[in-house]
Amino acid sequence: MQHVRVIAFDADDTLWHNEIIFERVHERYRELLAHYHDTATVDRTLYATELRNLELYGYGVKGFTLSAIETAIELTEGKIGAEEIRLLLQQGQAMLRHPVELLDHVAATLPALADRFELWLITKGDLRDQERKLEKSGLREYFRAVEIVSEKDDATYAAILEKRNTKPAEFLMVGNSLKSDILPVLALGACAAHVPYSLTWEHERSTALPEAPGRFFTLTHLGELPVLLNC
Repeated sequence: MQHVRVIAFDADDTLWHNEIIFERVHERYRELLAHYHDTATVDRTLYATELRNLELYGYGVKGFTLSAIETAIELTEGKIGAEEIRLLLQQGQAMLRHPVELLDHVAATLPALADRFELWLITKGDLRDQERKLEKSGLREYFRAVEIVSEKDDATYAAILEKRNTKPAEFLMVGNSLKSDILPVLALGACAAHVPYSLTWEHERSTALPEAPGRFFTLTHLGELPVLLNC
């Protein structure tokens, strides 16, 4: 850890709330289709549609909304009405306008670290929406680099590190997803700090526990990061 000079942060559910917004819409979506199918069927079919469409739409609200409409048409055998589809579109638009709500300790932690480390933001999702959230968050000034990517895997992180002339030993990734934020960077030989969030999308869940003594850490909240780094 003494060699770390760059700290990269995930965005959604690491710096600001995100999954809870999706979950509230999921609840209304289940209610909308309740007289057609039970909750388990709705959830299972929507998730399958989202995964099938990831290659086309990528991650984010727009892809979710399109998948929700497609699933509703499928589960109702085309009986869903125009007003119900209009409601799904409005809910998606509301998600894109939702205020950015920072997680606890974020506002104090980033400026404390920015004086000692080079900070990056590495997040996946819809480019326009992620740019909007970053600007609305008030955190943009602390990041020397912003990378909004289609996927977060070993190859993506390796390409970013190479582009920015950074060795894995100099790099610490901080995020809430073991699958996207932790396991790929540990595979490269970098360090990672996991900050779990109360909700995790099924696609981001991982049962694999990292085995990287001295390089992998679990934090209760972001405010513990300066202590970990002896700041």
